[in-house]
Amino acid sequence: MPIHKSGEDYLETIYVLSKRHAGIHAIDIANEFNYAKPSITKALKILKANGFIVIDEDTKHIILTEKGLERAEEIFDRHQTLTKFWILNGVDPESAAADACRMEHDISPATFACVKAIVQKSDEFRE
Repeated sequence: MPIHKSGEDYLETIYVLSKRHAGIHAIDIANEFNYAKPSITKALKILKANGFIVIDEDTKHIILTEKGLERAEEIFDRHQTLTKFWILNGVDPESAAADACRMEHDISPATFACVKAIVQKSDEFRE
């Protein structure tokens, strides 16, 4: 079952938070989004039901499954690449990141591959 844009945002946020520190809880995600905890709990139930996360019974830590990690890394890569693409093209970093967040969900694989190739060539050129 495909996940919605909001589900992808939650996966990306769990991934980013897990890079900052171990033991992610629902409150950490609520604080990141500035949402009420019940909204986060509902979203987490959907992600869990679809096999993207597990929640440790004892610690209540949210853990990405292999499927969830794969999808979160893909979304994160899209976000980072699109942000960098727009910055390379003169967009200020804040606007570039905000636009990338919207675009990362809808860009086709073929278009994203082209954008990624351009960014990689730019990185090679700068080295």
